[in-house]
Amino acid sequence: MEGAQAVHEAIRYATVLELFVTERAAHRHPDLVEACGARVSVLTERAAATLSETVAPQGIVAVCGTLAQPAADALRGARLAAVLAGVSDPGNAGTVIRVADAAGAGAVIFAGETVDPHNGKCVRASTGSIFHLALVVEPDPHRAVAACHRSGLQVLAADAGADRDLDDLADSGALVAPTAWLFGSEAHGLDRELLTAADHAVAIPLYGCAESLNLATAAAICLYASARAHRRRPNH
Repeated sequence: MEGAQAVHEAIRYATVLELFVTERAAHRHPDLVEACGARVSVLTERAAATLSETVAPQGIVAVCGTLAQPAADALRGARLAAVLAGVSDPGNAGTVIRVADAAGAGAVIFAGETVDPHNGKCVRASTGSIFHLALVVEPDPHRAVAACHRSGLQVLAADAGADRDLDDLADSGALVAPTAWLFGSEAHGLDRELLTAADHAVAIPLYGCAESLNLATAAAICLYASARAHRRRPNH
């Protein structure tokens, strides 16, 4: 985990195994050095740059244990979750984690050939949210959908070609139910078998002239639509 913000969240919510820090960063962030509770290794600026994946390294990197957990544990008690199936861009994936956290989701599932949630760019794009909710890595997307169903969540697949749209579901009250939103790859969306496995395929209505929405924007709209429905009808 690289950068002061990510390290701060890692110290609060995860297990830090070792902290690598330059002298300059140690002086800038003495609170993080003192609070990490792990071995601290001081690096030269040059050595820190070799560890960094960014253009402008902050000189502070934490090594943490993996964050993923079994689906049954991650989904226990969750009323809102996101499932990413075949999402390859780590920036998009990390932004969806951030959106899911902001919307109050309990878990994000990385299903099938989806980027590793521990990828550095994914972690940075989540701006610390990766530590705030449960993460699951499930190689089989159908098993991910089945796990959501077993946990009492309806599965809604975001699909631009669906006959029903988000307005229809909101008006019918269907969004009040505990829900896992299923999102496909940036280029190809969801395959037919996964769409069939979901309870409903749902399109986001486009009122203007835009051809489509990117993944993170679509996820924000869908997750917040469910979050709003849950908060308006908290006892259902």
